Amino acid sequence: MVRIESEQPRKQRKARYNAPSHARTKFLNAPLSDDLKEKYKKKTLRVVKGDTVKVTRGDFVGSEGVVDAVDTGKSKIVVHGVSSTKADGTEVPRAIDPSNVQLTKLKLDDKRRVAKLGEAE
Repeated sequence: MVRIESEQPRKQRKARYNAPSHARTKFLNAPLSDDLKEKYKKKTLRVVKGDTVKVTRGDFVGSEGVVDAVDTGKSKIVVHGVSSTKADGTEVPRAIDPSNVQLTKLKLDDKRRVAKLGEAE
């Protein structure tokens, strides 16, 4: 959540909805799997397109897939294979909150991300 003085839910929500883009990135953190926690000595990490995640809550619990898109405005991610069927039969991707997934495999193409993890690969 956004760190503000008030404990009132309406003010917490307002701060979250009106947060600047550099603060919104913190809403896109997801917990790491146990082996990644042990390897990188971190509990959570920001989800990026290309990471492999496992859904831990909701209708699609247990399904695993690659992150296709990250929506910073809505603080949601789109996972490949997680979709809903509309009334006319078409499949549409279902946006998931990053707190409801677990990172199982990281995309390590970005030098800054690798540096943040503290690993020189």
